[in-house]
Amino acid sequence: MVESTKPSTQVKVVVPEEHMMINLLGSGDELLRVVERSFDSDIHVRGNEITISGSPEETSLVVRLVEELLELVENGTQVTPDAIDRTLGMLRSPSADGERPADVLTMNILSARGRTIRPKTLNQKRYVDAIDRHTIVFGIGPAGTGKTYLAMAKAVKALQAKQVNRIILTRPAVEAGERLGFLPGTLYEKIDPYLRPLYDALHDMLDPDSIPKLMSAGTIEVAPLAYMRGRTLNDSFIILDEAQNTSPEQMKMFLTRLGFGSKIVVTGDVTQVDLPGGQASGLGTIERILEGIDDIGFCRLNSNDVVRHKLVSAIVDAYGRYDHERQDGRQRDRRPRSRPAGSANGAG
Repeated sequence: MVESTKPSTQVKVVVPEEHMMINLLGSGDELLRVVERSFDSDIHVRGNEITISGSPEETSLVVRLVEELLELVENGTQVTPDAIDRTLGMLRSPSADGERPADVLTMNILSARGRTIRPKTLNQKRYVDAIDRHTIVFGIGPAGTGKTYLAMAKAVKALQAKQVNRIILTRPAVEAGERLGFLPGTLYEKIDPYLRPLYDALHDMLDPDSIPKLMSAGTIEVAPLAYMRGRTLNDSFIILDEAQNTSPEQMKMFLTRLGFGSKIVVTGDVTQVDLPGGQASGLGTIERILEGIDDIGFCRLNSNDVVRHKLVSAIVDAYGRYDHERQDGRQRDRRPRSRPAGSANGAG
């Protein structure tokens, strides 16, 4: 029998207050079991003491996780299985650059309708910070990463703080191109289904009764991208959603609407382009065009930043692998094939 030569260590963490212990472990120790499943170390709880036994590296990581979760409890943030997973993911991330998970998960953007909107991942916090620092920000990433939702929360906060006079939400209605004429109603009624996700987010952040009044006063405008042409937008927080479905010409038109005292956030997913006939996406080339210009920020989010059901993250990763394998296959098919020795023009 070969005995393990891996070094082992034991560390104790003392939780100062009983109520913090209850919030940390969860009802019926539900949260403790989530932590235990994430490590090979032995984790035992007795009274207000947590004892961790395992490798030095892992016990150190468990202690850091407990410290971060206690910080959440002290700040009045509810510890959930999702919060544990996200905290651990940030602690294990090589790109954390010393940023504490507790600082990310307690960063309040907007309190609305009985709940607080805040980033849930490190990249989301960097995205929100970039919106504060830059006049124009591009948020690029797959569905469910909070690109539009967080931008809209920042827009509502800016409006409430009187940093801007109005919010303008826009997106291209490219899917409507063929079917618009077949839909009943006025032009606005036909376009409405393509703008509905923006309305849904607004209803999460504002009193629904106030939204029609704000829209009739022009304080909030939700319109298709085509309606932006020829305008100069001053003192506004402007969000362009689904920007992967803009042409390069439309993207240029939109960005040059920027007026004094305004901020622009552009969001999109370059892997979900719906433009017809293989048309180039304005979002796909924009970073190369604007690279090096001050006061413009680019933030990339990935499957780790998905805040929907866990399956959404798995689906995004699966499609990424599929597209990568398909691209590799096309490259192999384009490679010239060597001819047998002694052959000429295919004849031997």
